[in-house]
Amino acid sequence: MTILASLSQIISDPSCMEDYDPNAMSVQDARLYIRQFLSPITATETVPVMQSLGRVLAVDITSPSNVPNHHNSAMDGYAFKFFDVNKVLSIVGTAFAGKPFTGEVNAQECVKIMTGGVIPAGADTVVMQERVDINEKSIRINIAPKLGENIRPAGDDLKIGQVVLNKGHLLRPADLGLVASLGLADLTVYKPLKVAFFSTGDELISVGKPLKEGQIYDSNRYTLFGMLSRLGVAISDLGVVPDNPDLLEATLLNAASENDVVMTTGGVSVGEADYMKMLLTKHGQVLFWKINMKPGRPLAYGKIQGRNGQFAHYFGLPGNPVATMVSFYQFVREALITLMGSAAKPLPMFKVECTEAIKKATGRTEFQRALLYEDAGIWKVKPLPNQSSGVLSSMSAANCFIVLDDTVGNCASNTMVSVQLLEGII
Repeated sequence: MTILASLSQIISDPSCMEDYDPNAMSVQDARLYIRQFLSPITATETVPVMQSLGRVLAVDITSPSNVPNHHNSAMDGYAFKFFDVNKVLSIVGTAFAGKPFTGEVNAQECVKIMTGGVIPAGADTVVMQERVDINEKSIRINIAPKLGENIRPAGDDLKIGQVVLNKGHLLRPADLGLVASLGLADLTVYKPLKVAFFSTGDELISVGKPLKEGQIYDSNRYTLFGMLSRLGVAISDLGVVPDNPDLLEATLLNAASENDVVMTTGGVSVGEADYMKMLLTKHGQVLFWKINMKPGRPLAYGKIQGRNGQFAHYFGLPGNPVATMVSFYQFVREALITLMGSAAKPLPMFKVECTEAIKKATGRTEFQRALLYEDAGIWKVKPLPNQSSGVLSSMSAANCFIVLDDTVGNCASNTMVSVQLLEGII
């Protein structure tokens, strides 16, 4: 899908986009629409390597030297000249990791060498210590290595001038060690994406307070906080805002003025109070969609203008707890990673045998909470019994989604289904 129209054009004239239907938006089309309007952050800062986990590189990292910077031994053994492989070799010294042998290996000589030790001058092969017979200060090789065996050449891992990590790379634990192996102490990264969120609804109450009749505790802010924390963004929790137009407007405008992204839960579906929709229309350009998915049908995306004239990206998520999480994983996660300056990799899916029958109508995508488990060496998946979008405990019990796209209908037991892991997504 190629989107040429602006947000305001689509809002004012939906017919400007062929097949655009806000009342029947597919999951894939919604992702594509959102992707078109994302403008990644550009501000940068320099941070120590140990503070860079989860941050996004703003410049390419190139290797200032070869890694390793010398030929070294891959084994504990003996370094020697290969043409002496069938001769008795005199041990003339030892090379430790970090403490090289300073002499030269001559004919019929060898140097005892430890893993990581610098290959001494004159040697071209290392034999493992288990493959020699030792007689006081000499050895005889009983299983001959190949020429050059067990030697890791300089630059075997990284060569000088090589691009090691590209701009836009989201730094993971292994990357920190990789950068440290280059001797780099600091990295230039994009500044953290600032994300604010709040819940709306008169029925919601914060934890720690006694419930009155008709009230429920607000859980959405806590799941959002957890999911956002794993992405490494700067978080502002603005609490619960009741269905009061003045309070909602003030909170929305302040959030848009001070953050790159504003997220709300509740207030965007049919039957809910219209205050949020009215304010979003008044202060921004927001698309309201009914996504052909379960759970998580209502979704809003657009931009909100703050008091200072700054525009913030806006995501309006459904109020049901499971629908909030599913919508975040399927739409918001990818968008936030893009805004952070990186490129979100597609979430991996694989086929697994489903042990139970599933009832489903075609025409919508379903994300069923399920348990992936091993049975006699074969991985299988079992849907959880209660798939209601209000049963948050199912998200704690589940370790995956069974993903059934809009072409799939009822599934018999033992059908192969697509599975998307929950753990490790962010």
